[in-house]
Amino acid sequence: MDIAKKTKEYLTGVGAEAKRVTWPGKRELWESTLVVISFIFILAVTTLVCDKAIEFCLNLIKG
Repeated sequence: MDIAKKTKEYLTGVGAEAKRVTWPGKRELWESTLVVISFIFILAVTTLVCDKAIEFCLNLIKG
């Protein structure tokens, strides 16, 4: 098999697989996006609080 034939077969398979995918609707996509953004915000706030607590403790030790 030459490279062109292998490439064509691969791309044909990719196209067939893409047709079988169930793509999310606009509402589901929006809801998932909000969940991800909310989680990132919560993680950022948690990281900030931990960072400030560690900084405070180190400043107490350092004097």
